[in-house]
Amino acid sequence: MTPSSIERPLLRLEPGRHKRALAGHPWVYSNEIAMGAAVKALAPGTLVALESSEGRTLGTASFNPHTLIAARILDPDPAARIDAEFFARRFVRAGALRDRLYGAPFYRLVHAEADGLGGLVVDRYGETVVVQITTAGMNRLAGDIRAGLAATLAPRTIIVRRDPAFEAEAIAPGLEIVSGALDGPIEVIEGAARGYADLTGGQKTGWFFDQRDNRAFMARFAPGARALDIYCYTGGFSLQLAASGAREIVAIDSSAAALELAARGARLNGAEGRMHCVRAEAFNELARLAATGERFDIVIADPPAFAKSKKDLPVGLKAYRKLARLAAALVTPGGFLLVASCSHNVGEAEFAIEIARGLARAERTGRILRRAGAGPDHPIHPFLPESAYLKAEVLQLD
Repeated sequence: MTPSSIERPLLRLEPGRHKRALAGHPWVYSNEIAMGAAVKALAPGTLVALESSEGRTLGTASFNPHTLIAARILDPDPAARIDAEFFARRFVRAGALRDRLYGAPFYRLVHAEADGLGGLVVDRYGETVVVQITTAGMNRLAGDIRAGLAATLAPRTIIVRRDPAFEAEAIAPGLEIVSGALDGPIEVIEGAARGYADLTGGQKTGWFFDQRDNRAFMARFAPGARALDIYCYTGGFSLQLAASGAREIVAIDSSAAALELAARGARLNGAEGRMHCVRAEAFNELARLAATGERFDIVIADPPAFAKSKKDLPVGLKAYRKLARLAAALVTPGGFLLVASCSHNVGEAEFAIEIARGLARAERTGRILRRAGAGPDHPIHPFLPESAYLKAEVLQLD
């Protein structure tokens, strides 16, 4: 079958600009493509066949003439059918990996480019799946995505979030339940703990699966410990600490709705007497706790992104330094501190430097026990190391 037989536009790259794509990079940038008038007129999200300037085939891609990442390669075959069966095959492959990793069907099923589906994220919550679409290409294929999920997982409920990565993706942001129904927050199983996720009104897709391994690591120190969980959201870290034997957890967040779910999770795990939910602004509460002489065996500081864009980077780095300083001051000698960053724009080295500076300003010393990112259900494409957005550092302080 030729590209023309399925009415797919043919895009050629500029001379010498095909080497990255040929090696396996999933992106083609706009300055690598021969942008004639007909190409520029293609609608965002159009499926195209890619070729080098010499006619060497590079694959099928979704194309947007208005974005820097202009083409996202979906298949090495330029005549591949991108339909429900295509997505079903990708979902089966991705699910087989996750099922080997986890004992319960609560995980990130699809993590964009690393699972061969740039612009798409799928999180699985038992019989409910949340689809997050960030590109025009995936938005045009939403019906096939839904059909592929129905054919492979047969979920009771499918929720679709549209969160355009850039305005030029030409997607109207929003959320809809496209099949089934949902009656409020749902229960999530993670290790020895259970919690609640708000899949329609919460942050992202409702639960932060990416911190699973970091939560399990910190739970090792929980027996008999007094813990502080800053930016606790719905209690992911707190509930793991409670399930692992922490004698007391103070869980702090500025969101009343998130704290309500955290408190429900505490009751679900029989930890309501040990887990105390406090609504407060993080930096102010950290300073107040230090001033009153409070100390904790474990301190968790997992904030939202402090640097959402490159222009925010200087302010964001200072914020991580301040957070490390305030949090370190509350750790008992011999206790443990976790500080995390989900900012794409903050590099691992930059983050580590700011944590070290924060410790120095708190006049604390110690040792790094662990540097880690997201769990293996958030794999990284070999050519996209920058997609490893999550950084977490665990220290024992003297």
